[in-house]
Amino acid sequence: MMSDQHNTVMLPRIESRIQVIRGLRAMLDVDLATLYGVPTKRLNEQVKRNRDRFPADFLFQLTQNEKAEVVANCDHLQNLKFSKTLPFAFTEHGAIQAANVLASSQAVEMGIYVVRAFVQLRQSLAANADIAQRLAELETKTDSLEMSHDTISRNTRLQLRQLLDAVRELTAPPEPPKRPIGFLTHEDKAAPKASRLTKGRKAP
Repeated sequence: MMSDQHNTVMLPRIESRIQVIRGLRAMLDVDLATLYGVPTKRLNEQVKRNRDRFPADFLFQLTQNEKAEVVANCDHLQNLKFSKTLPFAFTEHGAIQAANVLASSQAVEMGIYVVRAFVQLRQSLAANADIAQRLAELETKTDSLEMSHDTISRNTRLQLRQLLDAVRELTAPPEPPKRPIGFLTHEDKAAPKASRLTKGRKAP
């Protein structure tokens, strides 16, 4: 039986492997195979043997450009850069079907966690969308108020605006980390950050 503590550990880990590709939330074959305890090659072989169980809304193969994008955005997928094979992406139903065709105890058990992770992510996004809509409505009502000392003071308006902005920021999806353009020399890497920032500036 799965404990709540195990759920707390597993779900965030699985959610971090769910990506949005072609507007669909999906997991790559390499990530799903790791969770199910099989080599990626074995997973894809079982999928090919049962291809009729995987329609287009269950499974699709990435293009070269899509592969390059996920590799650039996900540090744990760097090894895919050297693979000549284009990875497959499994949607929620495809991930369930993959667990069924593998039919191992680990695949079946982890398949439950995968489904829960997809459901939890979907519920979280829906909740954030609802909050965002309510914030927009509240902001519209606030803007329509007669901005005078008799209704609402300037300081109160400012505090309310800051509150709306803070809540909106909390409910917004996190931005992917931005990678620096170019490269650092060995000297730059060894130098303290402050000295690198001032490097190249002309003396006044």
